[in-house]
Amino acid sequence: MIAMLGMYDMPSLQAANDRFWGLIRAELGSGPQTLTRDKDVWEVWRAPNLVLAQTCGMPFRTRLHGHVQLVGTPDYGLPGCPPGYYCSVFVARHDDDRDLAGLSTGVFAYNEGLSQSGWAAPITHMAQANLRPAGLLETGGHALSAQAVADGKADFAALDILTWLMLQQHTNLGTKLRELARTTPTPTLPYITSMGRNPQVIAGAVRTAIDQLCDDDQRLLHIRGLIDIPAAHYLAVPTPPSPEDSGSATARFVD
Repeated sequence: MIAMLGMYDMPSLQAANDRFWGLIRAELGSGPQTLTRDKDVWEVWRAPNLVLAQTCGMPFRTRLHGHVQLVGTPDYGLPGCPPGYYCSVFVARHDDDRDLAGLSTGVFAYNEGLSQSGWAAPITHMAQANLRPAGLLETGGHALSAQAVADGKADFAALDILTWLMLQQHTNLGTKLRELARTTPTPTLPYITSMGRNPQVIAGAVRTAIDQLCDDDQRLLHIRGLIDIPAAHYLAVPTPPSPEDSGSATARFVD
């Protein structure tokens, strides 16, 4: 059996995620003893023995819907967002005073082309303003996108708001970057399980585990509860052209 909570699992949060999973497992009465951290996310998401994982809205609507079951949507109590929703935050360097239109003539750092918060939401937001980034830099992760902007390898990036809050709390990137704009909120990253499991039972275990988390772990993980958002709400979110079809010059991040 496999369980992965890797979407918000920076080193400073791993112990809290381990304790969270321990509470879920205890409530279920079964499951892997430890979280998986060394496998490709697509391998985990598609595994027939998947107990619980967190995916992103764009992979769910474009590739996973019909092959996995929704367990529920975590509510992180995010500012300016309805319960169970999140948004993307555009960031640029503090010493770069250009607005989004000005920055769009430069290089946009994004984590990957199947990310709702790193690609779909910001590109849709820009398209509504008749903007398109002149250049693209694929980094492989939100934190890497933020670092690429801070280091001058890109001009701006979009991070999901929870990652942005965590980076401000646990790194020095908040002192190097400034917030430009936010996208329209969409359903946040859902928990999923394989087709052969009972999602209601797993959802009940997750809700109980959230209630049992100590105050420090709840603050670290920002989690407040688990709500039910229909799959149709995820499927209705717009999907923009892929980076390859965007018409922008592309490059890959080299650390």
